[in-house]
This record gives sequence, structure tokens and C-alpha cells, in this order.
Amino acid sequence: MVFEYVRQPWKTLYLAYRVPVTICVLPMLAVIYALPIFRPQPGLSWGHAIRIAFFRHLNIIICSVGSIPPLPDHHAVVPSKEAQGIWIDGTPELITADLKLWTCHLQGYWFGKKGIVPEPKTPVQPGEKVFLFLHGGAYIFLSAHPRSFSSAIPRRLVELSGTVPRALAVEYRLSSTHPLPDRHPFPTALLDALAGYNYLVNIAGYHPSNIIVAGDSAGGNLTLALARYLVENSGVTDVLLPNPPGSLLLLSPWTDFSDSHDLPGSSSLTNKGDVFEDLTDKAGVAYYAKRAFLGPYGLGMAATNRYISPASLHPLAHASFIGFPRTFIQAGGAERLLDQIRTLRDKMVADIGEDNVIYYEGADAIHDYIAFPWHPAYPSTLEAIQQWLA
Repeated sequence: MVFEYVRQPWKTLYLAYRVPVTICVLPMLAVIYALPIFRPQPGLSWGHAIRIAFFRHLNIIICSVGSIPPLPDHHAVVPSKEAQGIWIDGTPELITADLKLWTCHLQGYWFGKKGIVPEPKTPVQPGEKVFLFLHGGAYIFLSAHPRSFSSAIPRRLVELSGTVPRALAVEYRLSSTHPLPDRHPFPTALLDALAGYNYLVNIAGYHPSNIIVAGDSAGGNLTLALARYLVENSGVTDVLLPNPPGSLLLLSPWTDFSDSHDLPGSSSLTNKGDVFEDLTDKAGVAYYAKRAFLGPYGLGMAATNRYISPASLHPLAHASFIGFPRTFIQAGGAERLLDQIRTLRDKMVADIGEDNVIYYEGADAIHDYIAFPWHPAYPSTLEAIQQWLA
């Protein structure tokens, strides 16, 4: 069970057992992986296979006890030498009446290219571009703070282009359910992402066309939801929304929270060497994340809700992408989410045209490999993103 040992003394007892087990298992795998046929993907080098194995075992520990040490959350700005923390006001004026009470005062962290001050002077220079970064973690893990390993992504993105020197990472509220309290289900994260977007437009002074919303894994799902809210409601509701962003950058996005892609022979079942676990495991992280994120709505809503599962194959699902901005989609060839990401690509190409959708697939690459600089597909992927940004 996820977070089964999050409380003391069970946390200490579990770590006392699990850490030695991991220390013993990794040398055994080092011997087994000497033969390529036994590696998670035969095309991987011995060193890369060991790194993936280590991350998988570390992931097991984190899923059981939570982050060690705990990562910052939306309750406070935690100072850092690598980024500038700020407070972001909620945006009840941009939300329809039923959701106003869900808005919240939250945090964000500015990342800047080496040699510049992370937080820009306001208003920003005309034409200056910026990333709005939404981190992954299945909506239940990780943080926008530089201590989170996912922060390696915005730190690297700002170095790719002289025209996009900064990124604002939003500390959106994470979802949880038993054995933790039931908190922050959908659409809480969407409201927080909207607050971050509003901050860039109406406080920092960025033009919407110069904003690149980027997200990895669940952050990619949130990126699509934010774009959809802005596209579908701008000029339609009784609130004055900013215009949609100029671009979207989707990094191993989780695009189907239903089971519509869990078919025999699909990547969700066959790509067993991925760091993302079996999506059908009822005791696993993915199932917990779905229950926590969907909360009172229940798992059934994921099949047809275009904000939650834009790539759903359910017969009644319909997620139009007409009006969406130009998009770069990255996937790993060995990740469990591969089939649903390809479905997303096909749907977007059908609605906004092949010229507006760039798709890059890393050969033999795991889920969210863009967060791991050691992965062999990392350099070529960054080069492709850099060309897209130019």
C-alpha cells in the first residue's frame, strides 16, 4: 500500500529492513546485468541498467514512507540558493462560482539561466519568453522546490535558449487519500496552475504568446488541463481569462487516467522495464494516485473527462484540441505510458495539424527520462527541444 509506513515507528522499522535489502539486491543485479539479455532493455548499457534498478528500488521506499527528507509543499516558501521563492495569490476572479472557494495562496520558485537573477524585474522586457513549469509526481509526490529531483528539468530548460532565460515552477497542492487524509482532489491542481499562469500575465507582465507551459508526467496532464481551460473558457464565461499560452511542452505526459489503454499487448502491460509501475496493480502507486486525484468523483469519471484523460479511448470520450497552441510531445520508447502518449499525438495532429505538433520518442527510454541527465536519450532530446524553441 502507498504511504503504508509514513508514520512512526513504522517508518523507521521499514527503513531498517528495506535499505539493507536494497543494498544486497543491487550487487546481485550488477552481476545479472552483465549479460544484456537480462537488462530491463537489452539496448541499455550495464551502467544505465544499474541506475534504473537503483531508481526503481528507491521509488519503492519513497512510495512506502514518503520523501526522505520531506520536500517543501504549498504551505511555505522555503529559501534556496538555486531559485527565488515567491508567493502567488489565488485567482477567484478567474474561476466560476462553484470553484471560487477552492482557490488558495500558494508558492512558486523562479529558476534562471546561469549568470542572471532568477526573478525578473516587472514588467518584463517586451518579447521576453518564459517557461511555466508544472512538475510531475502522479499528483501525489515531489515539489516545485529545487530540492526535488524534478527541478532538474526547469534548470536545464532555461539553458537551452537565450530567448527563454527563466522558468516559474508552481507549487501546486498535492492530492492524497487513505492512509493519509483525503485532500486536494481534481480540480485543485488546475486552479493552482491557473494562479501561476495569471501571475505571469498580470503580475510579471509576460504576454501569453510568450509563455511556454511545460510539464512532465502528471505535470504534462496538468499542462493540457490548463491549456484546455484557457482555450475553452476564454471569452465565454463571466470571468476575464488571459489568452492561452503560445506553446506547450509535454514530457512523458500521463494522458489517460482510465484503463482504456490497458489492453493485451499494450505498452502499459508489456514495457515492464520502465520505472513507472504496472498501471493495473490495485495496490500500486498509479492506482493510489488515481483514487487520490479523482477523490469524490470516483475512478469512473476518468474514462470520459477531457480534463483528466484527454487521450482516453472510451467510446464516449471526446477531447477536442482545436485552438490549442503549438506543442512538443516527448515520450520514452520503453515507458508504460507510450501508447496513450501516441494516442494524444494522433488526436492533436488531427485537430491542429502536423505542423503544430512535434513528437520525439527516445529509443529504449524510460518514463520521464528527461529528468535523468545520465540517460542515453537525454542529449538528443534536449537538442530536439532546443531546435523547437528556436
